[in-house]
Amino acid sequence: MPANVETMFYVREKPWHGLGTEVQEAPTSADALIYAGLDWEVIQKNVYTENGSLISGYKVNLRSTDNAALGIVSDRYKVVQNEDAFQFTDDLLGAGVTYETTGALQGGRKVWMLARMPHRYIIAGDEIAPYLVVMNSYDGSSGIKVAMTPIRVVCQNTLDPSRNNPHVHIIVPTRSVGEDGFSERKDREHDKRKYVTIWREQWATVQNRAYERNSLDKLFLSLHQAGDLKPAQPRNML
Repeated sequence: MPANVETMFYVREKPWHGLGTEVQEAPTSADALIYAGLDWEVIQKNVYTENGSLISGYKVNLRSTDNAALGIVSDRYKVVQNEDAFQFTDDLLGAGVTYETTGALQGGRKVWMLARMPHRYIIAGDEIAPYLVVMNSYDGSSGIKVAMTPIRVVCQNTLDPSRNNPHVHIIVPTRSVGEDGFSERKDREHDKRKYVTIWREQWATVQNRAYERNSLDKLFLSLHQAGDLKPAQPRNML
C-alpha cells in the first residue's frame, strides 16, 4: 500500500489513506502502544544458511507476536524496545501533551509515535500546533530519532523530517460521475502517468494564488516546473 502503514491509531482527523483505529485520546505512551498494535517486543536470534551453518556476526530481529522477520542486523546492534523508546516522552513533555498518532510501517520494520505539544505558536499570521515525533527502526536502517515537526505524521512520506518533505496527497475518484451518480465501472484513464504532471502543476497554481493573497514572497513549483531552474534558486516543490 502506498502509505506503507501496517498498524496505527489516530485521534481527531482520519488520515488520507483511511487506515488505522480511531480513538478519543491516548494519555500515555503505554496507551498509545496498545491502540497502535505496537505492544510487542523484538527478539534476536542467530542467522543460519539453508544448510544449517551459522552466519557469524549477524542476528535476525523477530517480532514476538508472530515471529515476523523485521531485519538482519550486525551482532553489535542493540535492540531498544517500543516501550523503552517511547516511555521517556511521558516525563519529558509533562502535563498537557496528547498522543496524536502512533504506528508501524513496512511490516513493523519502522515505528513512530507523534505527540501533540500543549503550546501553540503564531508564525506568519498562522497558528501552528507543533508535534514531537519519535522514530525507531528494527531493520538497521536508522537509530532512534526525536524531532520537532509541524507535520502530522500518518504515513511513510510524512515520517522523516530530515527530507524536508511537505507534500500533498491528491485523491481522485476512479468512477465517472453522471446524473445517476457514480458509474459502476472504474475509469482507468486517470491511472495514466501524464495526469500526475497535470495535477502537480494545477496544485502549484492553487498554492501560488494563496501566497499572493497573503502577500508572501514565495513561489511554489512542481518538480516538472522546477527542472528548468538553476539549482541555486530557492524553491518549494511538489
